[in-house]
Amino acid sequence: MIIRHASKEDCAAIGEIYNHAVLHTAAIWNDKTVDTDNRIAWFEARTHVGFPVLVCEEAGAITGYASFGDWRAFDGFRHTVEHSVYVHPDHQGKGIGRQLMNALIVEARRAGKHVMVAGIETQNRASIHLHETLGFVTTGQMPQVGTKFGRWLDLTFMQLQLDDRSEPDARP
Repeated sequence: MIIRHASKEDCAAIGEIYNHAVLHTAAIWNDKTVDTDNRIAWFEARTHVGFPVLVCEEAGAITGYASFGDWRAFDGFRHTVEHSVYVHPDHQGKGIGRQLMNALIVEARRAGKHVMVAGIETQNRASIHLHETLGFVTTGQMPQVGTKFGRWLDLTFMQLQLDDRSEPDARP
């Protein structure tokens, strides 16, 4: 198992994992699948502004991916990121999500970020448990803010403080 920075060539596999989550889970609150060109555009937008896209590769196959981006698009939130981690359904339960998360946390610290936010569908107990074991704490519950598969979805917000700075950097 290798965790590495993704390349454009990985975008088709990333799209397959994304599309499975769209079609079969409440982890992604979208109803439409994407094509490879969409994932390439997503990948290029992320990497252009310096955000990482990581993949897990096993025997030449992409088994998961992770990234983070701006939590909110206002200057005052520049030290906070929100992340996404998805594992191919045939490879779940092997610790891939944990390894991707650990690598993503290292990337966020290296980038000088202060807080990493997770927005998780409240019934996704496995994801909430994983985040708790990584040090994330629940900071909010938002009932019925989303919908998918003909039901309301609740959102749990969790966060991890990445450093112990008492004040933010003075420069924007």
